[in-house]
Amino acid sequence: MSRPAVVDEDLLEAVADTSRRRVLDLILAHGEVTATELATELPFTRQAVAKHLAVLDRAGLVEGNRHGREVRYSVRPEQIDVAARAMAKVAARWDARLEAIKKMAEDLS
Repeated sequence: MSRPAVVDEDLLEAVADTSRRRVLDLILAHGEVTATELATELPFTRQAVAKHLAVLDRAGLVEGNRHGREVRYSVRPEQIDVAARAMAKVAARWDARLEAIKKMAEDLS
């Protein structure tokens, strides 16, 4: 089932946390992985991994597919692209703000 693209803020909030970015990196490295498998490679509990996966899933960055008793997670590449574009927009806005501050400081000198 296809989900609509979520707003930039939801994506940014999901990837703002370093632990969630590490979870995403591991899923990308494995292709498809369970929360239990992820927990063996991370310095936090399986329950913490599950909470991070829930945030990433709500943002549409990962999806879980049930295989028997386990849920295997994979990254949704199209949403990673959306997140990258959202972060680029934020970076461009900050670049513009910093340039304006620089110009004001130069004008004062």
